Order: sequence, then C-alpha cells, then structure tokens
Amino acid sequence: MTTVTGIDARGTRHCETSALGVLLRHQGLDLSEPMLFGLGSGLSFIYWDAKNMGFPFLGGRVKPFELTRNLAATLGLELQVRETASPRRAWENVTGPIDAGRPVGLQLDSHHLDYFGSAAHFGGHIVAMYGYDDHEAHLVDTDQQGGAVSTGLAGLAAARAARGPMTARHRSFTITVPETPPSPRERIVPAITACADAFLDPPIANLGHRGVEKAGKLVRTWLQRADDPGRDLPQAALLMERAGTGGALFRNLYRDFLAECAELLGSRHLRTGHALYREAAALWTDVAALIAEAGESGDARYLAQAGEILGDLSRIEREAMRELSRVEVGRAASPPPRRMPGAFTVHTPCD
Repeated sequence: MTTVTGIDARGTRHCETSALGVLLRHQGLDLSEPMLFGLGSGLSFIYWDAKNMGFPFLGGRVKPFELTRNLAATLGLELQVRETASPRRAWENVTGPIDAGRPVGLQLDSHHLDYFGSAAHFGGHIVAMYGYDDHEAHLVDTDQQGGAVSTGLAGLAAARAARGPMTARHRSFTITVPETPPSPRERIVPAITACADAFLDPPIANLGHRGVEKAGKLVRTWLQRADDPGRDLPQAALLMERAGTGGALFRNLYRDFLAECAELLGSRHLRTGHALYREAAALWTDVAALIAEAGESGDARYLAQAGEILGDLSRIEREAMRELSRVEVGRAASPPPRRMPGAFTVHTPCD
C-alpha cells in the first residue's frame, strides 16, 4: 500500500474546494472553504435546458475546474494538469506524484465511485487522491460523501474514462505553492471584481443575473416541463441545497467569503455586498423549498411564488455585484494578470 503522509482529510461542502483544500494544506497553505471558493471567483449562475435533457439544470458556480484555474492564477500557484486518452498513462500520471509523496486531484464521473450516495452521472466531480493498493484507491471527497473514503480501482478507472457532459480525459492535477506566495488578503479584491464583472455582463441570457431572471420566468412552467414532477422537482431542489453546493446554490459559501473579506478589509462596499448576499442566500433556500413543494403537491402556485422570488433575486444579486465591482484595490493589492507567470498547464499527448 502506498499512502501520502501528512494528509488532512477534512471533508467540506463542495467537491472542488474540498480537493483544493487537501492539496493546499499538504503544501502548508490552509484557507477556509469560503475563501478558496471566493478567491477562485467561483460564484456564477446558469439556467441550462436542451432537447436532450430530461429536466432543466440550475447551476450556481463556474464550470468544473475553472475555479481551480482561477485560484492558481490569483495566488500564483504552479498548477500542473495532465490529460490523456490512455488509461495506462492516466494511472501513471496519478501514481507518480503519490509515490513521490504528493496528493493528486482528479476530475471524474461520480456515478462509478463505490461509495457515492447518488447514482446520477456527474462528470465534473473532483476529488483528492492520496493513496492506493492493489485493490482500492484512497480519496478525500466532501463531508456529505464521507470525507476520507475508498473506492475500487475498476470503478475509479471507469469514472476517469467516462465521456459525456462536463467530463475530461482522465484529468489529474497537482498544485505547488511557491516559497514566498502572495498573501491571500492582497488578492481578494481582484478575485471579487472579476466575479462581479462576469456576473453583471454575461454573454448570453442564460448566465449571471440575466439567467436568474430567465429562471424566474421559466420555473413557472416546470410542472408541464417535467416527465415526472414528483421526482424531477424535488430532485432539482435537492441539487440546489445539498448536492455539494454549500446550500442555497453556493450563495452560502459566497456569503461567508464576503464576511471574511469584510472583516479583513473593512470596505463599505464589501459590507453592503455581504448583507445583500446574506439576504439572497436565505431566499435561494426558500426557492428550493417551494420547488420541492410544487413537485410533491402538483400545485403550480408554489412555482409562481418561486418565480417571483427569483425575479427579486436577480435584482438583489445584480445590486450586490454592482457594489462588489466598486471595491477598490489597496496599495498592497494589485490585480494579477489573467494567468500568473507561475501558473501553467501541462497536457500529456493523447496516446
């Protein structure tokens, strides 16, 4: 059995920040989960529906792995990413760092993991791997999935090889913290303003505050849209509140991030943004409860209420992000370039 020593297998709420926390703590950088989420400019919104989808999807974060790239760029971390079509090479990309004493991040389809609580396919799931033997791999997942867990090697291989929405080609990654990393405190403002700018000026109507407004209109039709309302609507509500979102479709995490930032920086704009996201987080939980109730009762009035609240949320979050876009960079904090010189990506050949 090969196991990396010194692993702090703390499971948290969201899969990507859980994995990042494991990798960074092993390098001596211990940040709260909300701080990891916020410094990675992780908050977003998407209303996603398509002809080949059984039911619409509400997403509250940036796409899988974008948070990791953002965080590496923001903090000047060395990010090494490996992808390959070869299962043999993919396994070597994982065992090499672990044999050398370093944990590895993996992107995979959670459906194939032995311990996972949901049988649904999700190709954007991310875990940290810190050990293996002839039969099992030892991982750190979210607290909801058990924290430090194990899964069979065959299931892990299938999860990494899966193809479909949000999957990657056996993606694995490691992170190296520089000897003199920049203070996270100095990188807060650029991360916040980048997130705010993207939310305020989305390229299409399904994203950002425009997407929330669109969801408010379309959610009213969900009883007709669903093949099985008693199944589909409660499932959508569950995904909003408990499926690794930190609750309230990631708004709880961003609220807590802003609270930490307001304490550190004392900005009036940050305090206002935090107060507005505290209000928004509670309303997102109300929306999830109304959607679940509509599915269980078949009563469209609950969806009408949810739609009204989503309209309010579009306004509240737009106002919050406008405040946050005005947070000023202090003398000690200058905006990082889009990709820091120390952050880079390595892709193995597709063999």
